[in-house]
Amino acid sequence: MAASSFRFNSWRRRSPSIASQPDPVDVPGQIISPNQTARMPVPTEQRLLSSSLNPPSYREPTRSFVPGSVRDSLSPVDSASFARSVREDTAELASYVLSDKKDRRSTSFLNRISSTSSLPNRDQPITQHDAPSLGDSHTTSADTIDEASEPSSLGSRTEVIHDPGPSALATMLQRSPPQSPDDAGFNNTSSLDKHLPSMDIPQPRPDDEVSETTPLIRAISRRPDSPDTTTDIDDLENQKPVQVSPWRSPSAMLREGFQRQVRAFTGAVNPKTWDRRAVWQKAVIDPVHCLPAVIVGLLLNILDALSYGMILFPLGNPIFSNLGPAGISIFYVSTIVSQLTFSCGSLFRGGVGSELIEVVPFFHNMAVTITSIIGEDQPDAVIATTITSFAISSMLTGLIFYLMGRFRLGYVVGFIPRHILIGCIGGVGWFLIATGFEVSARLEEFNYDLDTGRRLVQPDTLPLWLTPLALAIVLFALQRKITSKYFLPIYILCVPIIFYFFVFSIDSLGPENLRRTGWIFEAPEAGQPWWYFWTLYKFDLVRWDAILETVGAMFALTFFSLLHVPINVPALAQISGEDHLDLDHELKLHGYSNFLSGAVGSIQNYLVFANTLFFMRSGGDSRLAGFMLAALTFGVMTIGPVIIGYIPIMVVGTLIFVLGFELLLDALISPRRKLKLLEYLTIVAIVFTMGIYDFVVGIFVGIILAFVSAIFHASQVSAIRATYTGDQVGSVVRRNPSQHHYLQEVGSQTYVIKLSGFLFFGTIVGVEEKIRSLISDDVFKMHPIKYLILDLWHVTGIDYSAAEGFKTVNRLLNGKGVHLLISGKDAESEIGRGIRAVGLGVDGPEVMFMPDLNSALESCENEQLKTFYARQEALRTSRPAPSSSLDVPNKGQFGQSLEILSQSPRRDHLHQAARNVLDQHEIRRSTRWQNISEPLRLMLQVFYDVSDKNEDFWFRAKPYFVRKEYASGAMLYQRGEPARGFYLLERGELRGDYETPQGRLSEPIVQGTTCGELPFFSETDRTATVISIKDSVVWVMDTENWEKLQREENEVAQELLRVSLKLTSERMDAMTKYISAVGN
Repeated sequence: MAASSFRFNSWRRRSPSIASQPDPVDVPGQIISPNQTARMPVPTEQRLLSSSLNPPSYREPTRSFVPGSVRDSLSPVDSASFARSVREDTAELASYVLSDKKDRRSTSFLNRISSTSSLPNRDQPITQHDAPSLGDSHTTSADTIDEASEPSSLGSRTEVIHDPGPSALATMLQRSPPQSPDDAGFNNTSSLDKHLPSMDIPQPRPDDEVSETTPLIRAISRRPDSPDTTTDIDDLENQKPVQVSPWRSPSAMLREGFQRQVRAFTGAVNPKTWDRRAVWQKAVIDPVHCLPAVIVGLLLNILDALSYGMILFPLGNPIFSNLGPAGISIFYVSTIVSQLTFSCGSLFRGGVGSELIEVVPFFHNMAVTITSIIGEDQPDAVIATTITSFAISSMLTGLIFYLMGRFRLGYVVGFIPRHILIGCIGGVGWFLIATGFEVSARLEEFNYDLDTGRRLVQPDTLPLWLTPLALAIVLFALQRKITSKYFLPIYILCVPIIFYFFVFSIDSLGPENLRRTGWIFEAPEAGQPWWYFWTLYKFDLVRWDAILETVGAMFALTFFSLLHVPINVPALAQISGEDHLDLDHELKLHGYSNFLSGAVGSIQNYLVFANTLFFMRSGGDSRLAGFMLAALTFGVMTIGPVIIGYIPIMVVGTLIFVLGFELLLDALISPRRKLKLLEYLTIVAIVFTMGIYDFVVGIFVGIILAFVSAIFHASQVSAIRATYTGDQVGSVVRRNPSQHHYLQEVGSQTYVIKLSGFLFFGTIVGVEEKIRSLISDDVFKMHPIKYLILDLWHVTGIDYSAAEGFKTVNRLLNGKGVHLLISGKDAESEIGRGIRAVGLGVDGPEVMFMPDLNSALESCENEQLKTFYARQEALRTSRPAPSSSLDVPNKGQFGQSLEILSQSPRRDHLHQAARNVLDQHEIRRSTRWQNISEPLRLMLQVFYDVSDKNEDFWFRAKPYFVRKEYASGAMLYQRGEPARGFYLLERGELRGDYETPQGRLSEPIVQGTTCGELPFFSETDRTATVISIKDSVVWVMDTENWEKLQREENEVAQELLRVSLKLTSERMDAMTKYISAVGN
């Protein structure tokens, strides 16, 4: 048998009529093409629940659904082949557009099935190229029955339409205004008919049911019934005007609704208005069709009542020993209430409601607690308090269900780890096995001690529990070979038949003697009705202090109840193919059902996953079937107590043992290879804690272990999202070439660490380790840093321990002379206040908070430029005053002036960068260009790194620039308008605002740079809005001067174009890197 899936495995197996059809790929010697697979007949029931099909070894969940892998192995998927096919389609589509009409490819290419589909879609036409050839006929199995092909649709006949002609909308526009009445109404269809292929599509009657032979596109009448009627042919473009109904007052709507109800009631009570066929269909045919499913559902309810209702109270306790029939009645009442509720309002018309069986361990715990508080000398008070606590817990569960649905909190349950649910299910399995020993051996309580062991091996007790245990083992083993869903009921029914065969065959085995020896349940008191349990509610005897002691168990029971519905209902919707599930609506229905059940003195219930599937697959997918099931269950309940005294205990014991085995198997055996070791150990801990110590404690132990596991795994995910250096990502400030060159040289001394997620004590450790490695002696010597930026843009929260970790990091960095900057969060934000609350930046070294990463990078760059210019000033003070002639700088003298600043790896790096920049650029510029007037000096400074032309060349461009001044706040140009100028910024500051998919991006533009070159030279619209931040002076080349420059100085114009492209490339590179860093 294949390895079972990670879910609630069932002792009720799937019918072979559903999943017994072999997979074609598993049949030796049989090869079926995709087209043949599409033609294979599919049973109606299988089509209704197609998503639930699985191999025959699949076991249906007992009552609840535990999500997991449905298939043990997956078919290989060639993603590369899919990608190649998509690329081929792309190329073919491109050639299709460029092809001449006479050379155009066949339209079958447009209808070709995508290579990503393993089987043809039923509404996609199969072309002649895709159809199997005669040579493939040998691959068809002899047992394969070809299905009659469906009538072809319009889509499959596109190749025969040589001239598609105008659409109906185009024809209407061409004929407007109409030349004749015939043209206006499209009554003359001769011109339209010649464009449409002849279609022999059967015209079904309006009352025909949609089936597999129903045409996808039915025949359409081309003649309207009246001049004002618009046919579907007239509205091929879906241009039919929407008819707006006139407004009606609320009183008129209520009056009309009341009149409809009166007419409906009058017709219902008047036999003359009855439709005989409808009455026959609704009153006879439909109930008969539902009867098999109702019988199956009723049988399941009876088995559940014997399995769980019988042990609702701890029968081993003398106080509750005679309450087995009362437990069954309580079970039936809860089942009936839930069935009526779900049949009335659930999205699943065939939904089956039943008692929540997992409540039994909690109820036993509550009964033991109440008994210990009140005392065994007051049995009436114990029973009254216990059954009242049961009902209150059901009402509490219903209230919480309703509130979750009312406030749309169904998704919250998804945060609870699934292995906690599996562990709880395993604990229930352990409890059921222990309860099986209690019920079968007639033990008051199953304890893990020598006294219980001695009682179990006594000669008169040993056969009592060995017999049901052996029957359960045999049943458990046979279920892996016999997959029929009728096997379990037949097996269970055979047990009492064989039992009573021996009873009636052997004279010494009388029913009374067997009751005394523990083989048959005690008969209820004579005349005890099914509603006897209501007489147990004696509120004057209820001890409310004892009920308060059980509140913890009530909430634990409610928590366990909440785990089922948000898992079972979506799983049921998926398997049944229901795409319009409203989980919150189903939660409110569960609230109504549980609250009503508690109000009438019963217990918790829910929509049973497995029973619903059995019911629907047996033909019960209707609300009528649900109502019939509730009615028959009520009938069985009324006669149930009479037969309790004749039920062999081994029948109930066998059911309990089998269910316990199944639950333990699903919890401890099936998931052992599908879960991580820590998760599996958590399940084992929950099972053993629930089974040996306490059920409620086991749940809380599981929750604690789940949180510990979550914290451990969350701490393994690094909070560091990405790291950059300043030479990899810089600010978006547009600086002059000398500054840009220097910042590229020293950018590696700025280090950016982007953090993400919720920072807590488990993840801050990794951040601290990363920073310690950066400032370790060996690494710091090779890659010294001066500024560390911690970007918190993607951080969602921070706890106290993580905030304290920031203080530790700041002290470590200060010891190395590294400045800490925090970006992405304002200092007054919630995270900023949380960090500052621990004293960061107050008690120790200063910390700078920046609103975004660009501001932090800009701050670091400014500090580095301050150092650069400070050293430039130191160089100038060490040199004599410039003479009238050009002095050649003394490199040795310059090196000595900076030598005193080189005292550490970081300073040595700055010294080398300054030496390179100042030697090659700054000194030459200060001597050669200091006396040149604007805008030539500005052009030489801006274009020096991107052009090898000298001042004589650029002097020719000087007359084409015009000086302009802009006050602070003035707009140079706006996004979307035509580009009319190229700007050189001499003094002041500008700001360019860009609209990107990530939001607005602002680019500071400082003096000594260009602005607006790309849209101007490419003759496109502006991509940004530029505003003057300070009073600014710019030199502008407008469109007229640019055209004049091209005519008069074409060589200069071409060089200017090359320069603008290089500048744009640098800016785009910087912007792209920054946007990528921000979004990463």
